[in-house]
Amino acid sequence: MTDNFDLLNEPRRPWLDPEELKQKFLALTAAVHPDRSHHLSAPEREKAQQDYTALNAAYNCLREPKLRLRHLLELERGAPAKEIQQIPGELMDVFMEIGQACRQADAFIAEKNQATSPLLKVQFFARGQDEVEKLGTLQKQLGERRNSLMVELKNLDVAWMQRSPDDERTGLLDSLDALGRLFSYYDRWLMQLQERVIQLSF
Repeated sequence: MTDNFDLLNEPRRPWLDPEELKQKFLALTAAVHPDRSHHLSAPEREKAQQDYTALNAAYNCLREPKLRLRHLLELERGAPAKEIQQIPGELMDVFMEIGQACRQADAFIAEKNQATSPLLKVQFFARGQDEVEKLGTLQKQLGERRNSLMVELKNLDVAWMQRSPDDERTGLLDSLDALGRLFSYYDRWLMQLQERVIQLSF
């Protein structure tokens, strides 16, 4: 299994500073970037392309909390995380609210797309702005909840860095696993809402 932390010369840990990670990625890819390897021989260009692709994949993994946590857990446990499809009980109300908002937006978008007269299109535009505002409020609420997950992630990172090699890691790994799943839910819901905001804006 490829260790993306090792590829980017980062320690295995739950939290990484986004800006520092980006700067490290840019420095590591400077020599192997496709735009800078034209002067190389064909085999050297191919090797540079492979190196760039690997670094790019590592960066895309480590910059996203949910992907970074999943990768960290796979490296620590030596096996891929189990896929759990059941929504945690504490998120069921949020899940229902997001589902209802998306269904209402989808119904409105379908109705709007059938409108042919200019007058109806103007009316739909005004109503569409109300829908966008509702979705925007939900996005803000989810964003605030996701920000609280980032605070929790930083706290777990402190515990991770303070543990000794002999410490029992099971509880900490389980906490990181649960947190990674929460990031997955919030990121998915934010993306679903954003997709509908974009559709409503045209």
